[in-house]
Amino acid sequence: YQYPLMFGLILAFCWCSLVCCSRIYMGMHSILDVIAGFLYAILILVVFHPVVDLIDNFNLTYKYAPLIIISLHLALGIFSFTLDTWSTSRGDTAQILGCGAGVACGSHINYMMGLKLDPPPDTLPLSLSSLTVTVFGKAILRLLIGVIVLLLTKVAMKKATIPLACKIFRIPHDDVRKARQRMEVELPYRYITYGMVGFSLMFIVPSLFHFIGLS
Repeated sequence: YQYPLMFGLILAFCWCSLVCCSRIYMGMHSILDVIAGFLYAILILVVFHPVVDLIDNFNLTYKYAPLIIISLHLALGIFSFTLDTWSTSRGDTAQILGCGAGVACGSHINYMMGLKLDPPPDTLPLSLSSLTVTVFGKAILRLLIGVIVLLLTKVAMKKATIPLACKIFRIPHDDVRKARQRMEVELPYRYITYGMVGFSLMFIVPSLFHFIGLS
């Protein structure tokens, strides 16, 4: 979409500041952690930005891309954690990896089924439409329905994955909170649950909008 450059810069700066300050306020990271993370994000951007289109094209068009994506994210989750004590960072990382894998797989399915194609290059950049009562109401309705579907997906997968992981690895699940702190339970629960949330976000919810005429 075509929008003023200064507006985009201000929005990006505010969002970045809120994320960084919230990490410090909640005691999750120190100021040095935030600075290092910010610089690391810039490094990732410099390295990956030139090949983003190549990676995106591979993800959308290659037949076995979902298997590679899921396997890679699982490997990152499994081999990244050798913690002596439980930490929220392990679950957060598995949650991010699962959500990323779900979004990528949902995008692949959309492309393969021809449900969500990119606009032709000659139509870009798109112009923002005028805000009317109808457009605003439709946006709010889409938001409410989407959030409800994602919450239901999260609750259903959480109810299914935790007892299943406990049963497979023979871990008592009388105390769910304690069971969730075990890596054998936490990683499958987080990865599968938020993988389905990401998949629903990219495929199930847009398909529902198309079905009910809210696309």
